[in-house]
Amino acid sequence: FFLYFCGSVTCCHFNGYAGSLFSSGPYEKDDEEADAIYAALDKRMDERRKERRELREKEEIEKYRMERPKIQQQFSDLKRKLAEVTEDEWLSIPEVGDARNKRQRNPRHEKLTPVPDSFFAKHLQTGENHTSVDPLQGVSNIPSPLTSTPFPGGLNTPYPGGMTPEAGELDMRKIGQARNTLMDMRLSQVSDSVSGQTVVDPKGYLTDLNSMIPTHGGDISDIKKARLLLKSVRETNPHHPPAWIASARLEEVTGKLQVARNLIMKGTEMCPKSEDVWLEAARLQPGDTAKAVVAQAVRHLPQSVRIYIRAAELETDIRAKKRVLRKALENVSKSVRLWKIAVELEEPEDARIMLSRAVECCPTSVELWLALARLETYENARRVLNKARENIPTDRHIWITAAKLEEANGNTQMVEKIIDRAITSLRANGVEINREQWIQDAEECDKAGSVATCQAVIRAVIGIGIEEEDCKHTWMEDADSCVAHGALECARAIYAHALQVFPSKKSVWLRAAYFEKNHGTRESLEALLQRAVAHCPKAEVLWLMGAKSKWLAGDVPAARSILALAFQANPNSEEIWLAAVKLESENNEYERARRLLAKARSSAPTARVFMKSVRLEWVLGNIDAAHELCTEALKHYEDFPKLWMMRGQIEEQSENIDKAREAYNQGLKKCPHSMSLWLLLSRLEERVGQLTRARAILEKARLKNPQTPEIWLESVRLEYRAGLKNISNTLMAKALQECPNSGILWAEAVFLEARPQRKTKSVDALKKCEHDPHVLLAVAKLFWSERKITKAREWFLRTVKIEPDLGDAWAFFYKFELQHGTEEQQQEVKKRCENAEPRHGELWCAESKHVLNWQKNIGEILVLVASKIKNTF
Repeated sequence: FFLYFCGSVTCCHFNGYAGSLFSSGPYEKDDEEADAIYAALDKRMDERRKERRELREKEEIEKYRMERPKIQQQFSDLKRKLAEVTEDEWLSIPEVGDARNKRQRNPRHEKLTPVPDSFFAKHLQTGENHTSVDPLQGVSNIPSPLTSTPFPGGLNTPYPGGMTPEAGELDMRKIGQARNTLMDMRLSQVSDSVSGQTVVDPKGYLTDLNSMIPTHGGDISDIKKARLLLKSVRETNPHHPPAWIASARLEEVTGKLQVARNLIMKGTEMCPKSEDVWLEAARLQPGDTAKAVVAQAVRHLPQSVRIYIRAAELETDIRAKKRVLRKALENVSKSVRLWKIAVELEEPEDARIMLSRAVECCPTSVELWLALARLETYENARRVLNKARENIPTDRHIWITAAKLEEANGNTQMVEKIIDRAITSLRANGVEINREQWIQDAEECDKAGSVATCQAVIRAVIGIGIEEEDCKHTWMEDADSCVAHGALECARAIYAHALQVFPSKKSVWLRAAYFEKNHGTRESLEALLQRAVAHCPKAEVLWLMGAKSKWLAGDVPAARSILALAFQANPNSEEIWLAAVKLESENNEYERARRLLAKARSSAPTARVFMKSVRLEWVLGNIDAAHELCTEALKHYEDFPKLWMMRGQIEEQSENIDKAREAYNQGLKKCPHSMSLWLLLSRLEERVGQLTRARAILEKARLKNPQTPEIWLESVRLEYRAGLKNISNTLMAKALQECPNSGILWAEAVFLEARPQRKTKSVDALKKCEHDPHVLLAVAKLFWSERKITKAREWFLRTVKIEPDLGDAWAFFYKFELQHGTEEQQQEVKKRCENAEPRHGELWCAESKHVLNWQKNIGEILVLVASKIKNTF
């Protein structure tokens, strides 16, 4: 049995197990657990070898790339040098010659010789073509010229000309004759009928042929079907006008204009009372014929306004047009459309006379009444508008026009009465007062220069149809809408009405003040703010706006008096104290500023007051006094990070590195979540060459403040500045994993990439942070680096529009315009930056908060920051 079994085994071939030995059995929970354990072991073993495997693969790839670099890498250094090539050098590069051989450069065209007709005729007569000879047929099989009986061998060859061609064979002679006949017909169509000479223009012949091709896009069979269908419709109902019009237009589309004209004229006979058929006929006919058609149409339809208008359009002379329209008005005197067209052709005096007649014939036309009022004198216009109100008591435009008339003639006191009477009268006649329509009318009055009328309309309708609790919100929206439409007087009237209703609302006063600041004059703003502080004396921001307006105008005593009044209304207010200090320090009254700060520290001590005290002494160069004040402040406000920052920076300025490090470390113990303190300490260590310590500080900052983009960004830049680009790229990848929606990280990641990959990275950044100003700024810089000037300018504009407070964006924009823009564009950017008053941005804050630049204004800081920007990207 054993031998038998072994022998059977040797007979089969064992190829290993392809599957599970126990696949036929049930798969139980124990099996599942075992599989999970084995999978975990495999994964663990794979992870143990993963780093070595990846490192080995990376080395192999680098070795392979060194041995076989990409074409792109081979030419990368040369491509970078192209930036240094001048225009003359570029133009002096010789053209590439043609490296092909002579046969490829001068290919011989295949010569084709036309076969003569005699060749085809001969072969038609000789019958079949034989490509082989029967071996049984020899020389003796040649047919005898005396007989037509075939010789042995079976070769039936007729004598030349002895048999007539069968039906279906080609007669080349007849084909040639037909071709000549066809050409004669074509030439006769384009021949001169007078002299008999041919006038074919060889250059324009093909153009003429193309013009004969129908311009429709349909199939010919579809056109035939449509033609049959329309013919059936015409025959079934010959008095149906659309059938005739459709048939004529079908023929017109297919290029058969004369057939179309004939059809439509037939239609006018069958449908003489159809206005559309006559108008279509006039459209299809040429000039004089069209006039005759219109004249015939007028006889059949003497009351048709459209036919009279078409008749006037056909006339080229103004007098003829007037004559036609006057004839039309004799027959159709009630048509407002005819009166308007006729009046437009007349001179002002004749138009006034004609309008007087028009309003008699059409007393319900508002447009005619208003047109007549515009042409009349003041007294006559008043009478005309009174008559118009009698005839049309339900139209608001007549009332508004009357108010505008009074305003134009100096009777502004009548405007309010007219608008009030208008509302009362319209309501009495059952007219619903539509608030939105009236506001639109007020905007039109504003644009026309009728300010009093516009304000009267706003006052009359602003409160109609609004619940009391919704008034404030709705009115603010109305004011914003008017500003967006350019109706500033309407917005001013809405704010004035809102302030009368809500005199104690600080938010309404603020909205009105910002409106006057952006769109009004300095005098209007100051007058508004005086009223505002009288009604809201506790609103510090209103006092500060008034003082700032006076200060910017150069009236420092007035600004001081406003702040003094603000002190009385808001004793011990931090904002007012600091505003008074700023006013004095900006005007070089340093002793006054010191006294104010000392008084503020004693009466209203706050961390900001101490900070401003330290800063004042620091910028004035009194380092010892600043240090003492800072030490005193930290006793009371040790959790205020800016005090620790200032202390450390003062020590750095004095070259006391150890004390500065100690200040930063103490500050971080009290304020571990202050990003600026971590960054200052890290940069201090980097500055003194302690790169490892700086790296450890940033790592500790990341542990204490996870998902903080600013710390990650500084870590990436630290490695990049140290020349470790691979580590900086790795850190950036980790940073984007932890903070995937951080704009500053994506903006930095774009420029960490090599130039060819930057565009792809910018697309990814825009997908993640579509409206982030840092990403938009990075895209603008990317276009700038690629010399795409127009696109770069568009993205800079988009950036400063989304975030006008980002000073870095303004600085890069200004630098861009300095290089690629005009003087006007540079000044425009500077002006817009000064109006925006940016306060944030890495580069911006580095300059604006520097102790040497403390008295510089926005424009000076913009120029300073732009000068520090280098086009390294």
